[in-house]
Amino acid sequence: MDWKSQLDALRGSLPQGEEPAAAQPEPVAAPRQGRLDVLLDKKGRKGKAATIVAGFTLPDEEVEGVARQLKTRLGCGGSARGGEILIQGDKRREVAEALSALGFSSRII
Repeated sequence: MDWKSQLDALRGSLPQGEEPAAAQPEPVAAPRQGRLDVLLDKKGRKGKAATIVAGFTLPDEEVEGVARQLKTRLGCGGSARGGEILIQGDKRREVAEALSALGFSSRII
């Protein structure tokens, strides 16, 4: 008996599996979120610019998830602390566009 006939014999006896689910991005709950402020800050950074996103009312874990998505989308560094997101560089317009794509409303200050 060759391997093909052995495989055909096994096909009927094996249990049927489920199709693996496709990986989906983390959902962001925007309806419970107010307007976010996107501003530029240079103080205490030796003249280097940083974009700050303030006004989150989400839990810190969700803010960290949003920060992770922004950093990946923009290809830059940053952090999330105390309900605020810090993105390295002057990326106010790009951050506002990315936030609107994620379902948040924001304004540039």
